[in-house]
Amino acid sequence: MRSTKTTQTKTKSASHSSMTYQEQVAAERTEKIRYLLRDFPPSCADFIRSITLTTSPLTRMAYTIDLGVFFNYLFKEVSIFASKTPAEISDEDLDKITTRHLHGYIDYLTLYFKEESSLGDFPDGQRALRNRESGIMRKLSTLRSFFDFLYRAERISGNVATLVALPKLHEKPILYLNPEEVERLLMITQSGDDLSPTQKRYHKFTFSRDYAMLMLFLGTGMRVSECVGLNLEDLDFESLALMVTRKGGNQVVLYFPKEVGEALQAYLMHRMEIIPQTGHENALFLSMQNKRISQRAVQLMVKKYSSLAVPLKKRMSPHKLRSTYATQLYQETEDIYLVADALGHSDVNTTRKHYAAMSDRRRREAAANVHLPSPTRATLPKALSEEEMDSAKASSIQEP
Repeated sequence: MRSTKTTQTKTKSASHSSMTYQEQVAAERTEKIRYLLRDFPPSCADFIRSITLTTSPLTRMAYTIDLGVFFNYLFKEVSIFASKTPAEISDEDLDKITTRHLHGYIDYLTLYFKEESSLGDFPDGQRALRNRESGIMRKLSTLRSFFDFLYRAERISGNVATLVALPKLHEKPILYLNPEEVERLLMITQSGDDLSPTQKRYHKFTFSRDYAMLMLFLGTGMRVSECVGLNLEDLDFESLALMVTRKGGNQVVLYFPKEVGEALQAYLMHRMEIIPQTGHENALFLSMQNKRISQRAVQLMVKKYSSLAVPLKKRMSPHKLRSTYATQLYQETEDIYLVADALGHSDVNTTRKHYAAMSDRRRREAAANVHLPSPTRATLPKALSEEEMDSAKASSIQEP
């Protein structure tokens, strides 16, 4: 299959200055989906189009990428597909897929290679990819939806993907920072201590921006996509509030502590001295290229500072800072509905799944902190002898 590169030509609508950041991202994802589907079997495009009205571009992008991985597996590993091009894969061919093929696909997902022409660190321009239980489950769920669409449309005889068991997910403990680690992270971000010489050269230009973004994650629990999508007009310092666009396009007002407001105002003094590139004038957070900062750049920024502040917590990310906010909020309030609302979860069960274990732990701690006097031997009931036990049983039989 053709390399999954973003189309070089963006649509005029995707770059039009009148579009919001979220609309631009959605348009670019839609364009990329259409570009990728040109190298997929026709049934894939039919499936993706069928869910256009019920899913977001991000979800459809994930489905498209998952289907690409599956068909790459078929072309590389399954002999009956080896000689075919994607356009030649018919519904009859898909009806020949068996559980044996799908079990082979699961094994393939544990280690496969992706072509990367620009990667000099990998032999032959290939990058090794590995999926854990969650990644395998998502890709199998995509196949279930894909085959279910074909089956309901009477294009195949059955949904073979439902015959393959999904992997059992093991709950992972929530990764978050304790108050001391938060303080250390913010101190390093401000001071630039332990950064490399190259990083320190840029630090003087970016530390106020980076500090403001970290404070936003820790003080509001917003998503990285919500952070990079902020515009200058979204801030209201009088009310200590800001407007964010949630997943699904809903706009909500988030309130922040005064410390977050102080960090934002300090950054704005630097931000107003920058001349943004055309089309990025309204963006709150700018990159070194004076464009709206990308999600990837924010993720790398968090990783850079957290690797110095908490080197043993190697999976730190903006999402883990969001978890830090949620954990602190739940520990202070024990109100799962408040946490769900603050995080923008539409289903409280999503929140409860992650944070309910904390209530159990706190109940155990409460029980351990209750101290009662130990009973003395004189107050304990005396154990009965065997003769007394036999006498008591005989008496109980005679009771009405």
